[in-house]
Amino acid sequence: MDLQKQTAPAAAAELRASDADRDRIADILRDALAEGRLTADEHAERVEGVLGAKTVGELDVYIRDLPAAHQRHAPPHASAPNRPPAGAIPADPDDNLVAIFSANVRKGRWRAGRRIHAYAIFGSVEIDLSEALFEYRQVVIKAISVFGSVEVHVPENISLRGTGGGVLGHFEVETLDSPEPDAPVVYVDGWAVLGNIEGRPKRGRLVADILDRVHRKVDKSLRKHLDR
Repeated sequence: MDLQKQTAPAAAAELRASDADRDRIADILRDALAEGRLTADEHAERVEGVLGAKTVGELDVYIRDLPAAHQRHAPPHASAPNRPPAGAIPADPDDNLVAIFSANVRKGRWRAGRRIHAYAIFGSVEIDLSEALFEYRQVVIKAISVFGSVEVHVPENISLRGTGGGVLGHFEVETLDSPEPDAPVVYVDGWAVLGNIEGRPKRGRLVADILDRVHRKVDKSLRKHLDR
């Protein structure tokens, strides 16, 4: 047991660092700069090292002398479930998008309902949520493609789940987890019969209200330190 306790931290330190790990350390360094614990030169030097770090152990070196390194990190929020809770989403759709030997596109600044049905029969449906207003945290998209195509695009900072398949067709929904626990979750359910259904994030697009909440938290923290 003692040997396991000694080797466990070492094994964790050797894990490859992710972008999220680097962002966490960079946030700690930014707070340390705002608190006056680091000079501007020290902060710049450490951030440069963080960007080049390969393992978790290398990252920890840059905050070892800061209080945040000795505090228990909050556990990450649970990832979005693969299915919404029973009864959470009404059975009747808020929107019906139908394309029969035609094309139907919904994009731009629009309000996404809790349930959207899309039918592409010898046609194509595009549902672009990258600039949509999310009034609800959970959105279900029911997609049916018969000799057609249904494409769903979402912002990068929400969660995305997919359940379905294809009969001589293609069904692919990229799993996406938002770092924000209150971010919207989009569920794409469907079947492609000699057709195509895809769901993926649209690079560079973010839900504005999530960013606003994050910015408000950062501004509040900085104001608190500056007012001391």
